[in-house]
Parts: sequence; structure tokens; C-alpha cells
Amino acid sequence: MIPLFISTPELLFVLFVAVLLFGTDKIPEIARTLGKGMRQLRDATSEIKNEINKSVDKAGIDTSLIDEVKEEVEKAKEGLEDPFGSIKRSR
Repeated sequence: MIPLFISTPELLFVLFVAVLLFGTDKIPEIARTLGKGMRQLRDATSEIKNEINKSVDKAGIDTSLIDEVKEEVEKAKEGLEDPFGSIKRSR
């Protein structure tokens, strides 16, 4: 997951603007709609992954190379320093 780097005052400002634009009665409806949309997107993504995996299994394609590449990438990540270490926001 990608960090958003949003501090508490910035989040409060965004919420304040949302209340001004939509009113307090519409915000739960908007949040519910956004939640449903995100759930549908997650379900669709999961379904696509499952279909791809089924197709790969039916075709008999060897996926061991993918696992090896993932392992090598993880090893390389461990060897790197955090690129944002010196510029992270202090809280």
C-alpha cells in the first residue's frame, strides 16, 4: 500500500470542505456509495485474477519463474535503504 502522507490538519481541512460542499446529511450517503464502489472494484479485480489463474492452470503454464523473480525482488528491497528516510514528515 502506498502511504498518502496526509497529516491530521490536512485531513480535517478536507472533511471541513466536504461538509461545506455537501452538508452533513449527504456525507454518509456519499461514503456508503464510495464504499460500495471500492468493494465492486476489489471484487472485479479478484475475479479477473481468479480467471487468469484458471486459464494458466488449464494451459499448463509453469509459473515458478514468477515466484523466483518475486523472491529476488524482495532480496533486493531488503538491501536498499529507505529512499524517503531523510525527507519523511515528522509528526
